[in-house]
Amino acid sequence: MNIAVIGAGTMGAGIAQVFASAGHDVLLCDMSLELAQRGRGIIEKNLRRQAEKGRLKPEEAEAALARVTPGLSDGAAGCALILEAVAERMDVKRALFGQLDKLCPAGTVFASNTSSLSLTELSLGLSRPVVGMHFFNPAPVMALVEVISGLTTPKDLADRVYELARSLGKEPVRVREAPGFVVNRILIPMINEAVFTLSEGVADAESIDRAMKLGANHPIGPLALADLIGLDVVLSICETLQREFGDDKYRPAPLLRQMVRAGRLGRKSGGGFYDYN
Repeated sequence: MNIAVIGAGTMGAGIAQVFASAGHDVLLCDMSLELAQRGRGIIEKNLRRQAEKGRLKPEEAEAALARVTPGLSDGAAGCALILEAVAERMDVKRALFGQLDKLCPAGTVFASNTSSLSLTELSLGLSRPVVGMHFFNPAPVMALVEVISGLTTPKDLADRVYELARSLGKEPVRVREAPGFVVNRILIPMINEAVFTLSEGVADAESIDRAMKLGANHPIGPLALADLIGLDVVLSICETLQREFGDDKYRPAPLLRQMVRAGRLGRKSGGGFYDYN
């Protein structure tokens, strides 16, 4: 199957790697060819690391990389599935799908990697519904894919995407549209509470993470996990939960906003609650 992944950042590159490793031809797109090529470079680095560790044969890594072609979104019209992994903003995603809807034939499936936004709203004004296909970071490692249906998503479309996720070696779960879906509705408030705990001086970041790892048997602490997800993404999901539910229990911690304003976004910026330089 020919797949287009739009958004060649960490998440999009990881998703493209998953599809390519499963034998699909992938067009990896971004706003410029340079950004798309940079995303392919991320995939090349990840595949090389897996081969060095013996998790892949060198020829398998080479074959997967050969299936990834950098490009621009206007070249996605001939693909059977288009999966967007652009910024977690409704206006950005809707504008992208609006452009693609004019270019793509009726049979092209539109999917979104959104981590919290409404699939029903994403589908408004389009000639076809958008289905949620939410991978988790790092996409080549994490088993879960949330397959999300909005009010206008046909069951057969959700079923096809569910089976596609299984064919990739993932463990999909069916989710009915709701703010934050399942994982982020539960996870993000916990991370936000950890940021409040840090800002109130209850404990330092390392102690908070160590306490949750040892006391709750979590494999990674909430602040380190926030750095992995990206603090800008955590903030965006907090804001979506607060806006959609109208409940202040989801209000973002002021320290979280400050760190995003300072450009301390976590691993991808070199520093967040921890220093990665």
